[in-house]
Amino acid sequence: MTIGIGLLGLGTVGAGVAEILLTPEGRHPLVADLALKRVAVRDLNRPRPVDLPAEILCSDPEAVVNDPAVDIVVEVMGGLEPARSLILAAIAAGKPVVTANKAVIARYGEEIAEAAAKQGVYVLIEAAVGGGIPIIEPLKQSLGGNRIQRVSGIINGTTNYILSRMADEGAAYDAVLADAQRLGYAEADPAADVEGGDAADKIAILTGLAFGGSIDRAAIPTQGINSLDSCDVTYAAQLGYVVKLVAKAQYQGIDPAGSVELDVRVSPTLLPKDHPLAGVHGVNNAILVEGDPVGRVMFYGPGAGAGPTASAVVADILNIAGIRAATGASGQLDPLLAANRWRSCQLVDPGETLQRYYVRLQTGDQAGVIGRIGSCFGDQGVSIRSIVQFETSGDPADAEIVVITHEVLERNFRQALAAIKALPDVNAVCACLPTL
Repeated sequence: MTIGIGLLGLGTVGAGVAEILLTPEGRHPLVADLALKRVAVRDLNRPRPVDLPAEILCSDPEAVVNDPAVDIVVEVMGGLEPARSLILAAIAAGKPVVTANKAVIARYGEEIAEAAAKQGVYVLIEAAVGGGIPIIEPLKQSLGGNRIQRVSGIINGTTNYILSRMADEGAAYDAVLADAQRLGYAEADPAADVEGGDAADKIAILTGLAFGGSIDRAAIPTQGINSLDSCDVTYAAQLGYVVKLVAKAQYQGIDPAGSVELDVRVSPTLLPKDHPLAGVHGVNNAILVEGDPVGRVMFYGPGAGAGPTASAVVADILNIAGIRAATGASGQLDPLLAANRWRSCQLVDPGETLQRYYVRLQTGDQAGVIGRIGSCFGDQGVSIRSIVQFETSGDPADAEIVVITHEVLERNFRQALAAIKALPDVNAVCACLPTL
Protein backbone atom coordinates (compact mmCIF):
# COMPACT_ATOMS: atom_id res chain seq x y z
CA MET A 1 0.00 0.00 0.00
CA THR A 2 1.38 3.39 -1.05
CA ILE A 3 0.11 6.56 0.56
CA GLY A 4 0.69 9.72 -1.46
CA ILE A 5 2.06 12.74 0.40
CA GLY A 6 1.65 16.30 -0.83
CA LEU A 7 4.09 18.76 0.71
CA LEU A 8 3.33 22.48 0.93
CA GLY A 9 6.71 24.13 1.49
CA LEU A 10 10.27 22.93 1.19
CA GLY A 11 12.05 25.17 3.66
CA THR A 12 13.94 23.95 6.71
CA VAL A 13 11.15 21.74 8.03
CA GLY A 14 9.82 20.67 4.64
CA ALA A 15 13.27 19.54 3.54
CA GLY A 16 13.60 17.60 6.79
CA VAL A 17 10.31 15.82 6.14
CA ALA A 18 11.32 15.01 2.56
CA GLU A 19 14.65 13.62 3.76
CA ILE A 20 12.91 11.21 6.14
CA LEU A 21 10.45 10.04 3.51
CA LEU A 22 13.21 9.49 0.96
CA THR A 23 15.36 7.41 3.33
CA PRO A 24 13.07 4.86 4.99
CA GLU A 25 15.84 2.38 5.82
CA GLY A 26 16.03 1.68 9.56
CA ARG A 27 12.79 3.55 10.29
CA HIS A 28 9.35 2.12 11.01
CA PRO A 29 8.30 -0.10 8.08
CA LEU A 30 5.26 2.12 7.40
CA VAL A 31 7.59 4.95 6.33
CA ALA A 32 8.41 2.92 3.21
CA ASP A 33 4.74 3.13 2.21
CA LEU A 34 4.80 6.93 2.18
CA ALA A 35 5.57 8.43 -1.24
CA LEU A 36 6.11 12.11 -2.03
CA LYS A 37 3.77 12.79 -4.94
CA ARG A 38 3.76 16.59 -5.20
CA VAL A 39 5.75 19.39 -3.57
CA ALA A 40 4.91 23.10 -3.76
CA VAL A 41 7.80 25.57 -3.66
CA ARG A 42 8.03 29.31 -4.21
CA ASP A 43 10.88 29.25 -6.72
CA LEU A 44 11.37 26.26 -9.01
CA ASN A 45 14.91 27.35 -9.87
CA ARG A 46 16.22 27.69 -6.34
CA PRO A 47 18.87 25.16 -5.14
CA ARG A 48 17.44 22.65 -2.66
CA PRO A 49 18.91 20.72 0.27
CA VAL A 50 17.21 17.51 -0.96
CA ASP A 51 17.28 16.02 -4.43
CA LEU A 52 13.72 15.65 -5.74
CA PRO A 53 12.47 14.67 -9.20
CA ALA A 54 11.62 17.80 -11.19
CA GLU A 55 8.23 16.39 -12.17
CA ILE A 56 6.88 16.43 -8.62
CA LEU A 57 7.81 20.09 -8.00
CA CYS A 58 5.36 22.90 -8.69
CA SER A 59 4.87 26.52 -7.71
CA ASP A 60 1.09 26.24 -7.26
CA PRO A 61 0.13 24.93 -3.79
CA GLU A 62 -3.47 24.42 -4.87
CA ALA A 63 -2.22 21.90 -7.44
CA VAL A 64 -0.79 19.86 -4.55
CA VAL A 65 -4.07 19.92 -2.63
CA ASN A 66 -6.09 18.96 -5.73
CA ASP A 67 -3.75 16.25 -7.03
CA PRO A 68 -5.65 12.91 -6.94
CA ALA A 69 -2.39 11.10 -6.16
CA VAL A 70 -2.07 13.03 -2.89
CA ASP A 71 -3.74 11.28 0.04
CA ILE A 72 -2.33 13.39 2.91
CA VAL A 73 -1.53 17.11 2.71
CA VAL A 74 1.42 18.33 4.81
CA GLU A 75 1.50 22.10 5.39
CA VAL A 76 4.89 23.45 6.46
CA MET A 77 4.91 26.76 4.57
CA GLY A 78 4.08 28.90 7.62
CA GLY A 79 2.21 32.19 7.86
CA LEU A 80 -1.53 32.72 8.12
CA GLU A 81 -2.44 32.91 4.46
CA PRO A 82 -2.56 31.10 2.13
CA ALA A 83 -1.84 28.35 4.71
CA ARG A 84 -5.26 28.58 6.39
CA SER A 85 -7.14 28.53 3.08
CA LEU A 86 -5.09 25.60 1.80
CA ILE A 87 -5.73 23.58 4.96
CA LEU A 88 -9.47 24.22 4.62
CA ALA A 89 -9.34 23.33 0.92
CA ALA A 90 -7.63 20.04 1.69
CA ILE A 91 -10.27 19.25 4.32
CA ALA A 92 -13.05 20.10 1.85
CA ALA A 93 -11.44 17.67 -0.59
CA GLY A 94 -11.63 14.93 2.06
CA LYS A 95 -7.89 14.82 2.66
CA PRO A 96 -6.32 14.65 6.13
CA VAL A 97 -3.82 17.38 6.98
CA VAL A 98 -0.62 17.48 9.00
CA THR A 99 0.63 20.95 9.89
CA ALA A 100 3.40 22.57 11.92
CA ASN A 101 1.72 25.98 11.70
CA LYS A 102 1.21 27.21 15.26
CA ALA A 103 0.01 30.66 14.16
CA VAL A 104 -2.85 29.27 12.08
CA ILE A 105 -3.90 26.70 14.69
CA ALA A 106 -3.77 29.24 17.55
CA ARG A 107 -6.06 31.62 15.66
CA TYR A 108 -8.21 29.39 13.47
CA GLY A 109 -7.98 26.02 15.22
CA GLU A 110 -11.67 25.87 16.10
CA GLU A 111 -12.75 26.66 12.54
CA ILE A 112 -10.35 24.04 11.18
CA ALA A 113 -11.40 21.41 13.74
CA GLU A 114 -15.09 21.92 12.97
CA ALA A 115 -14.49 21.59 9.24
CA ALA A 116 -12.40 18.45 9.76
CA ALA A 117 -15.02 16.83 12.00
CA LYS A 118 -17.78 17.59 9.50
CA GLN A 119 -15.73 16.11 6.66
CA GLY A 120 -14.49 13.13 8.70
CA VAL A 121 -10.77 13.78 8.29
CA TYR A 122 -7.89 14.33 10.69
CA VAL A 123 -5.88 17.50 11.18
CA LEU A 124 -2.83 16.64 13.30
CA ILE A 125 -0.55 19.28 14.82
CA GLU A 126 2.18 17.60 16.87
CA ALA A 127 4.90 19.74 15.27
CA ALA A 128 3.14 23.03 16.08
CA VAL A 129 4.36 23.05 19.70
CA GLY A 130 7.67 21.90 21.12
CA GLY A 131 9.40 20.77 17.93
CA GLY A 132 10.40 17.16 18.46
CA ILE A 133 8.90 16.92 21.95
CA PRO A 134 5.80 14.69 21.94
CA ILE A 135 3.29 16.80 23.84
CA ILE A 136 0.18 17.11 21.65
CA GLU A 137 -0.62 13.39 21.53
CA PRO A 138 0.02 12.84 25.27
CA LEU A 139 -2.41 15.65 26.11
CA LYS A 140 -5.02 14.19 23.77
CA GLN A 141 -4.54 10.55 24.71
CA SER A 142 -2.12 9.44 27.45
CA LEU A 143 -3.22 12.11 29.94
CA GLY A 144 -6.88 12.10 28.95
CA GLY A 145 -7.97 10.44 32.20
CA ASN A 146 -6.62 13.30 34.29
CA ARG A 147 -8.11 16.53 35.53
CA ILE A 148 -5.43 18.93 34.34
CA GLN A 149 -4.67 21.70 36.83
CA ARG A 150 -1.84 23.54 35.11
CA VAL A 151 0.29 23.45 31.98
CA SER A 152 3.40 25.60 32.08
CA GLY A 153 6.41 25.62 29.88
CA ILE A 154 9.46 27.08 28.26
CA ILE A 155 8.26 26.84 24.68
CA ASN A 156 10.44 29.29 22.80
CA GLY A 157 14.04 28.25 22.25
CA THR A 158 15.28 31.66 21.13
CA THR A 159 14.31 33.42 24.35
CA ASN A 160 15.56 30.54 26.47
CA TYR A 161 18.95 30.74 24.76
CA ILE A 162 19.10 34.48 25.42
CA LEU A 163 18.08 34.17 29.08
CA SER A 164 20.50 31.28 29.65
CA ARG A 165 23.38 33.38 28.34
CA MET A 166 22.30 36.41 30.39
CA ALA A 167 22.25 34.26 33.54
CA ASP A 168 25.48 32.37 32.90
CA GLU A 169 27.59 35.28 31.66
CA GLY A 170 25.91 38.38 33.03
CA ALA A 171 25.63 39.54 29.41
CA ALA A 172 23.30 42.29 28.26
CA TYR A 173 20.13 41.42 26.34
CA ASP A 174 21.07 43.31 23.15
CA ALA A 175 24.48 41.63 22.88
CA VAL A 176 23.09 38.12 23.34
CA LEU A 177 20.27 38.77 20.87
CA ALA A 178 22.83 39.79 18.26
CA ASP A 179 24.73 36.55 18.88
CA ALA A 180 21.51 34.54 18.61
CA GLN A 181 20.78 36.13 15.24
CA ARG A 182 24.31 35.41 14.01
CA LEU A 183 24.02 31.76 15.07
CA GLY A 184 20.61 31.34 13.44
CA TYR A 185 18.70 30.89 16.71
CA ALA A 186 16.87 34.19 16.21
CA GLU A 187 15.30 35.64 13.07
CA ALA A 188 16.43 38.93 11.56
CA ASP A 189 13.12 40.28 12.91
CA PRO A 190 12.94 38.55 16.32
CA ALA A 191 9.73 40.24 17.48
CA ALA A 192 7.55 37.10 17.50
CA ASP A 193 10.04 35.38 19.80
CA VAL A 194 11.30 38.12 22.11
CA GLU A 195 7.93 39.88 22.51
CA GLY A 196 6.26 36.62 23.50
CA GLY A 197 3.89 36.15 20.56
CA ASP A 198 5.31 32.77 19.53
CA ALA A 199 4.92 31.40 23.06
CA ALA A 200 1.38 32.82 23.25
CA ASP A 201 0.42 30.95 20.06
CA LYS A 202 1.73 27.71 21.54
CA ILE A 203 0.13 28.04 24.96
CA ALA A 204 -3.20 28.81 23.26
CA ILE A 205 -2.94 25.45 21.47
CA LEU A 206 -1.89 23.56 24.61
CA THR A 207 -4.70 25.19 26.61
CA GLY A 208 -7.35 23.97 24.19
CA LEU A 209 -6.02 20.42 24.36
CA ALA A 210 -5.44 20.31 28.11
CA PHE A 211 -8.75 21.85 29.18
CA GLY A 212 -11.06 20.87 26.34
CA GLY A 213 -12.09 24.24 24.98
CA SER A 214 -10.82 27.07 22.80
CA ILE A 215 -9.76 30.43 24.17
CA ASP A 216 -9.27 33.80 22.51
CA ARG A 217 -5.61 33.93 21.45
CA ALA A 218 -5.68 37.72 21.17
CA ALA A 219 -6.78 38.08 24.80
CA ILE A 220 -3.79 36.25 26.34
CA PRO A 221 -1.75 38.72 28.47
CA THR A 222 1.70 38.61 26.88
CA GLN A 223 4.98 40.14 28.03
CA GLY A 224 8.26 39.31 26.30
CA ILE A 225 11.88 39.60 27.33
CA ASN A 226 12.71 42.58 25.12
CA SER A 227 12.41 45.02 28.02
CA LEU A 228 14.11 42.77 30.59
CA ASP A 229 17.14 44.28 32.33
CA SER A 230 20.13 42.04 32.97
CA CYS A 231 20.30 43.28 36.55
CA ASP A 232 16.98 41.55 37.29
CA VAL A 233 18.49 38.27 36.09
CA THR A 234 21.45 38.90 38.39
CA TYR A 235 19.34 39.86 41.40
CA ALA A 236 17.10 36.85 40.86
CA ALA A 237 20.14 34.55 40.94
CA GLN A 238 21.32 36.11 44.19
CA LEU A 239 17.90 35.47 45.71
CA GLY A 240 17.80 31.82 44.61
CA TYR A 241 15.82 32.12 41.35
CA VAL A 242 16.30 31.91 37.61
CA VAL A 243 14.37 34.00 35.06
CA LYS A 244 12.63 32.17 32.21
CA LEU A 245 9.98 33.16 29.67
CA VAL A 246 7.14 30.99 30.96
CA ALA A 247 3.83 30.32 29.23
CA LYS A 248 1.20 29.16 31.68
CA ALA A 249 -2.39 27.94 31.61
CA GLN A 250 -3.96 27.32 35.01
CA TYR A 251 -7.37 26.06 36.02
CA GLN A 252 -9.28 28.60 38.15
CA GLY A 253 -12.69 26.98 38.54
CA ILE A 254 -16.06 26.85 36.79
CA ASP A 255 -18.36 29.84 36.46
CA PRO A 256 -22.12 29.67 37.19
CA ALA A 257 -22.85 28.99 33.51
CA GLY A 258 -20.57 25.94 33.54
CA SER A 259 -17.67 27.46 31.60
CA VAL A 260 -14.13 26.58 32.72
CA GLU A 261 -12.22 29.66 33.88
CA LEU A 262 -8.51 29.76 33.07
CA ASP A 263 -5.56 32.00 33.83
CA VAL A 264 -3.42 31.97 30.69
CA ARG A 265 -0.42 34.26 30.29
CA VAL A 266 3.11 34.61 28.94
CA SER A 267 5.78 36.55 30.83
CA PRO A 268 9.34 36.48 32.12
CA THR A 269 8.98 34.64 35.41
CA LEU A 270 11.19 33.93 38.42
CA LEU A 271 11.50 30.21 39.10
CA PRO A 272 13.08 28.76 42.25
CA LYS A 273 16.31 27.02 41.30
CA ASP A 274 14.85 23.64 42.30
CA HIS A 275 11.80 24.05 40.04
CA PRO A 276 11.70 21.45 37.20
CA LEU A 277 11.73 24.16 34.52
CA ALA A 278 14.66 26.06 36.06
CA GLY A 279 17.23 23.63 34.67
CA VAL A 280 16.13 23.95 31.04
CA HIS A 281 18.98 25.69 29.24
CA GLY A 282 19.95 26.88 25.78
CA VAL A 283 17.52 26.36 22.92
CA ASN A 284 15.75 23.47 24.62
CA ASN A 285 12.05 23.48 25.47
CA ALA A 286 10.12 21.84 28.30
CA ILE A 287 6.42 21.53 29.14
CA LEU A 288 5.30 20.70 32.67
CA VAL A 289 1.83 19.18 33.01
CA GLU A 290 0.21 18.96 36.46
CA GLY A 291 -2.93 16.92 36.89
CA ASP A 292 -4.99 14.63 39.08
CA PRO A 293 -4.07 11.85 39.62
CA VAL A 294 -0.84 11.82 37.58
CA GLY A 295 0.90 14.62 39.51
CA ARG A 296 3.73 16.33 37.65
CA VAL A 297 4.91 15.12 34.23
CA MET A 298 7.55 17.01 32.26
CA PHE A 299 8.30 16.75 28.54
CA TYR A 300 11.76 17.99 27.55
CA GLY A 301 13.82 18.24 24.39
CA PRO A 302 14.78 20.29 21.33
CA GLY A 303 12.01 22.73 20.56
CA ALA A 304 12.84 23.69 16.99
CA GLY A 305 15.00 22.90 13.99
CA ALA A 306 14.68 20.77 10.89
CA GLY A 307 15.28 17.40 12.54
CA PRO A 308 13.06 17.65 15.64
CA THR A 309 10.16 19.36 13.86
CA ALA A 310 10.30 17.03 10.86
CA SER A 311 10.28 14.09 13.26
CA ALA A 312 7.01 15.33 14.75
CA VAL A 313 5.48 15.94 11.31
CA VAL A 314 6.30 12.41 10.16
CA ALA A 315 4.91 10.99 13.43
CA ASP A 316 1.55 12.57 12.56
CA ILE A 317 1.72 11.24 8.99
CA LEU A 318 2.37 7.76 10.39
CA ASN A 319 -0.61 8.06 12.74
CA ILE A 320 -2.90 8.77 9.80
CA ALA A 321 -1.24 6.17 7.60
CA GLY A 322 -1.60 3.54 10.31
CA ILE A 323 -5.31 4.21 10.69
CA ARG A 324 -5.81 4.05 6.91
CA ALA A 325 -3.93 0.76 6.79
CA ALA A 326 -6.04 -0.71 9.57
CA THR A 327 -9.51 0.61 8.75
CA GLY A 328 -9.40 2.27 5.35
CA ALA A 329 -10.82 5.72 4.70
CA SER A 330 -14.04 5.07 6.62
CA GLY A 331 -14.74 8.61 7.72
CA GLN A 332 -15.04 7.42 11.33
CA LEU A 333 -12.63 9.46 13.48
CA ASP A 334 -10.89 8.25 16.60
CA PRO A 335 -12.21 10.78 19.16
CA LEU A 336 -8.91 10.84 21.06
CA LEU A 337 -6.75 11.39 17.98
CA ALA A 338 -9.12 14.00 16.55
CA ALA A 339 -9.46 15.73 19.96
CA ASN A 340 -12.41 17.97 19.22
CA ARG A 341 -13.34 20.59 21.81
CA TRP A 342 -15.86 19.27 24.35
CA ARG A 343 -16.58 22.13 26.74
CA SER A 344 -16.58 25.90 27.04
CA CYS A 345 -13.48 27.70 28.34
CA GLN A 346 -12.80 31.35 28.99
CA LEU A 347 -10.04 33.55 30.32
CA VAL A 348 -10.55 34.85 33.83
CA ASP A 349 -9.99 38.51 34.71
CA PRO A 350 -6.24 38.64 35.54
CA GLY A 351 -7.02 40.86 38.51
CA GLU A 352 -8.89 37.99 40.16
CA THR A 353 -5.96 35.56 40.04
CA LEU A 354 -3.46 34.75 42.77
CA GLN A 355 0.20 35.45 41.97
CA ARG A 356 3.56 35.94 43.62
CA TYR A 357 5.62 38.88 42.40
CA TYR A 358 9.17 40.20 42.15
CA VAL A 359 9.32 44.01 42.15
CA ARG A 360 12.41 46.20 41.69
CA LEU A 361 12.09 49.79 42.83
CA GLN A 362 14.49 52.70 42.41
CA THR A 363 14.26 54.92 45.46
CA GLY A 364 16.10 57.57 47.35
CA ASP A 365 18.56 56.10 49.85
CA GLN A 366 16.76 57.55 52.86
CA ALA A 367 15.78 56.28 56.28
CA GLY A 368 12.28 54.88 56.47
CA VAL A 369 11.72 54.27 52.75
CA ILE A 370 11.53 50.48 53.17
CA GLY A 371 8.97 50.93 55.95
CA ARG A 372 6.80 53.18 53.79
CA ILE A 373 6.92 50.67 50.93
CA GLY A 374 5.99 47.90 53.35
CA SER A 375 3.05 49.93 54.62
CA CYS A 376 1.68 50.39 51.08
CA PHE A 377 1.79 46.66 50.57
CA GLY A 378 0.31 45.97 54.00
CA ASP A 379 -2.60 48.35 53.43
CA GLN A 380 -3.70 46.15 50.50
CA GLY A 381 -3.14 42.86 52.30
CA VAL A 382 0.03 42.03 50.34
CA SER A 383 2.34 39.85 52.43
CA ILE A 384 6.06 40.31 51.76
CA ARG A 385 8.28 37.24 51.56
CA SER A 386 11.55 39.19 51.32
CA ILE A 387 12.72 42.75 50.86
CA VAL A 388 16.36 43.51 50.01
CA GLN A 389 18.27 46.70 49.25
CA PHE A 390 20.99 46.37 46.60
CA GLU A 391 23.93 48.66 46.00
CA THR A 392 23.69 50.71 42.80
CA SER A 393 26.44 51.73 40.44
CA GLY A 394 24.81 55.08 39.74
CA ASP A 395 23.97 58.01 41.98
CA PRO A 396 25.00 57.19 45.59
CA ALA A 397 21.85 58.98 46.75
CA ASP A 398 19.77 56.29 45.06
CA ALA A 399 18.99 52.74 46.13
CA GLU A 400 17.45 49.71 44.48
CA ILE A 401 14.98 47.77 46.55
CA VAL A 402 13.77 44.33 45.51
CA VAL A 403 10.59 42.89 46.99
CA ILE A 404 9.28 39.36 46.59
CA THR A 405 5.69 38.87 47.74
CA HIS A 406 3.76 35.90 48.94
CA GLU A 407 0.77 34.83 46.87
CA VAL A 408 -1.66 37.70 46.56
CA LEU A 409 -4.75 38.70 44.61
CA GLU A 410 -3.37 40.54 41.59
CA ARG A 411 -5.91 43.34 41.89
CA ASN A 412 -4.68 44.11 45.42
CA PHE A 413 -1.08 43.93 44.30
CA ARG A 414 -1.69 46.47 41.52
CA GLN A 415 -3.40 48.83 43.96
CA ALA A 416 -0.43 48.58 46.32
CA LEU A 417 1.95 49.24 43.45
CA ALA A 418 0.02 52.37 42.47
CA ALA A 419 0.36 53.67 46.04
CA ILE A 420 4.08 52.91 46.04
CA LYS A 421 4.57 54.81 42.77
CA ALA A 422 2.99 57.85 44.42
CA LEU A 423 5.52 57.88 47.29
CA PRO A 424 7.90 60.86 46.98
CA ASP A 425 10.87 58.59 47.83
CA VAL A 426 10.16 56.20 44.94
CA ASN A 427 11.70 57.29 41.65
CA ALA A 428 10.53 54.37 39.49
CA VAL A 429 9.10 50.88 39.45
CA CYS A 430 11.79 49.33 37.25
CA ALA A 431 10.56 45.73 37.02
CA CYS A 432 7.54 43.68 37.99
CA LEU A 433 7.71 39.95 37.25
CA PRO A 434 5.58 37.00 38.38
CA THR A 435 7.26 34.44 40.60
CA LEU A 436 6.47 30.76 41.00
